[in-house]
Amino acid sequence: MNFAMIITVLGWVSCFNAAFQLLPALVGLIYQEQAAWSFLISAAGSLVLGLLLLIRKPKSKALYAREGFVIVSLSWILMSLLGALPLFLCGAIPSYVDALFEAASGYTTTGASIVPVVEELPNCCLFWRSFMHWIGGMGVLVFIMAFIPLSGAGNMNLMRAESPGPMVGKLVPRVKTTAFLLYAMYFGLTFLQFICLIIAKMPVFDAINTAFATAGTGGFGFKNDSMASYSTAIQVIITVFMILFGVNFNFYFLLLYKRFKDALHISEVWVYFGVILTSVVLITWNISQMYDSLGIALRDAAFSVGSVITTTGFATADFNQWPQLSKMILLLLMFIGACAGSTGGGIKVSRFIIMFKTMLKEIGLQTHPKRVKKIKMDGHEISHETIRAMNNYLIAYFVIYALSVLLLSIEGYDFTTNFSAIAATLNNIGPGLELVGPTGNFAFFSDLSKLVMTFDMIAGRLELFPMLVLFSPATWKK
Repeated sequence: MNFAMIITVLGWVSCFNAAFQLLPALVGLIYQEQAAWSFLISAAGSLVLGLLLLIRKPKSKALYAREGFVIVSLSWILMSLLGALPLFLCGAIPSYVDALFEAASGYTTTGASIVPVVEELPNCCLFWRSFMHWIGGMGVLVFIMAFIPLSGAGNMNLMRAESPGPMVGKLVPRVKTTAFLLYAMYFGLTFLQFICLIIAKMPVFDAINTAFATAGTGGFGFKNDSMASYSTAIQVIITVFMILFGVNFNFYFLLLYKRFKDALHISEVWVYFGVILTSVVLITWNISQMYDSLGIALRDAAFSVGSVITTTGFATADFNQWPQLSKMILLLLMFIGACAGSTGGGIKVSRFIIMFKTMLKEIGLQTHPKRVKKIKMDGHEISHETIRAMNNYLIAYFVIYALSVLLLSIEGYDFTTNFSAIAATLNNIGPGLELVGPTGNFAFFSDLSKLVMTFDMIAGRLELFPMLVLFSPATWKK
């Protein structure tokens, strides 16, 4: 285990966190808010910690898979711990456990909140909550890799450990260039949404926060009604961009380089759009009698479907009040999630495609045992290693899910609340059903339950195994 290199990367993470916190501090100074000093103090503390960790220069910069998992896990835990400090220091969130829950929810782009009235938060805190979404959306280390010097293999191990989805590769030969391209596309789409929101007459501060939260598919609101009070035009723009940020960024890369034929052959993207379209049609039909017009029902159905499948968590309607069919569809979408290689959470569409094809193969083998059939996706054969890794992921997913629901059940809340609360945090969605629905929050849970869900949020964002490897005794054996 290359401990010196692990400490060095954590030092860089702490220094970058200090730089990140200067932006909300600037917002606080512009609005003349006392909370700005909390961000400056926190940034100074992060910088000092980072510089202390960077004092010792590693003799070797080699990073292998084990170090990659450990670094990614510790980096996200450290970012959450440091991200909670200004929220706690300024008094906006008096409990540090609550502040940690909020920060982890921000960085992991979950959007689950413990704040009862968000309008009472200082503007710098509102900005910080949305900005954490934007930082965590594409990945903290993906951003840092564009700047810090690491070996190519080390970079790739970090990217694979942090990036969502069963198959992660380089867009171009150099990993550093891949990280730069990903953030260039990410920034471009964010800026485009910001411009569209401004054209739709959304206030500048609101537009910045909305663009950050949508890009990261996070969903922290700055109003208690989320997006319900904004115009239809603004809601449509947010719907479109939520869905766009749930698309595999490889698709945008291929379009950018005019490889249209290759882009059109990414089956995951078309299945993703197909699931969205089918869900919107079914829910619109199911809730149409609750609305004055079919158009409004379609608008709320599309927004809710886009928000849930991309795990963004914004809301324009309390889907807790919708018929059981609509709620069940949304619950299923919470598990499906967005595309691999996007900023969205969930199990991922690509995994469901592979599972479906594996099921068909096994059915065929029951009738023709000697038949040889390869599982393919987009013209490429899916390796046995990928299928094995996916099966292991699903086993780990359901074990963590079951244990988390059991721990939450100690408090005695109803099954739907506990079940959907874990679905909302492990899948990085935000709102659930019943007490944690779109009009509720997570403040009523005990500190133990909040820490369980904080673990789930980070584990879910990192595809489980980095966190499991971190806490495995075998990881630390020579």
